Amino acid sequence: MKILIDFFPILLFFGAYKAYDIYVGTGVLMAATLVQMGLIYAIDRKLTAMHKVTLALVLVFGALTLVLHDDRFIKWKPTVLYAAMAIALAVAVWVMKKNFLKLMLGSQLELPDPVWMRLNVVWVAYCAFMSLINAYVAAYYSTEAWVNFKLWGYAFPLVFIIGQGFYISRYLKPEEPKA
Repeated sequence: MKILIDFFPILLFFGAYKAYDIYVGTGVLMAATLVQMGLIYAIDRKLTAMHKVTLALVLVFGALTLVLHDDRFIKWKPTVLYAAMAIALAVAVWVMKKNFLKLMLGSQLELPDPVWMRLNVVWVAYCAFMSLINAYVAAYYSTEAWVNFKLWGYAFPLVFIIGQGFYISRYLKPEEPKA
């Protein structure tokens, strides 16, 4: 169910873009993201900082796209989001000496500190890569190509998450059988 909630704004955006144009797609994306965050809040009774930042960026860049009738804003939103994530994770770990991944997920996963550090570094690199690749596609390709990239580009996070699952699985302790 959660995976559907995660992907439905981009799927609705893609459908609206294909049926109408980038501006209708942007409006649909904004509305779908609001609904998505409402559902997440209803389920979890909270929104993470990442949820709040994503919502703010979608609404701000979407509004700029619609008000100024300029599709560059919505195309650059992922670049800004991923760059902000890379910078936040890097500053947190190397300047503030805090591992945000461990702080966010440490209650759910018990991993050795060096593994948390490697995961953090990999997330910094991944976010920087995603920021750069979106910037490249947004700057040098048509809106049509960028929208297709946004949909099919979801292969990157899926492969990344699956790869992380394989990596951390060897460090997870087996659950004790319940008596």
